[in-house]
Amino acid sequence: MTRTGAAAVLVAAGLVTGCGSTSSPVQGADAGHGRDLILHYGCGSCHTIGGIETANGTVGPRLTGFRSDRYIAGDLPNTPENAASWIQDPKRYEPGTIMPDLGVTAPEARDIVAYLLEH
Repeated sequence: MTRTGAAAVLVAAGLVTGCGSTSSPVQGADAGHGRDLILHYGCGSCHTIGGIETANGTVGPRLTGFRSDRYIAGDLPNTPENAASWIQDPKRYEPGTIMPDLGVTAPEARDIVAYLLEH
């Protein structure tokens, strides 16, 4: 393969995988703001969350590598929409959960999910 051909393959691979992309994994969400919200709502007091040194709680499930989790709360498929909905109203999906309703808005939940999916 020529140098030009190899470079084209690398560029194409980057486009397919999103390498170097600054877009959020959740349409219209801001992962940086999601990080701020995680700190604001104190999520790290119960959860271990990647990229946030102070988020080292062990009461709730670890959220490091959240993207690879197949389910939320055992049986809710892990999609950005479901994750945001869970964050807003966890008792809707699991009435006995100890996760509190923190009053997170829909846009805030999307931002938090965007952060979790990146870390």
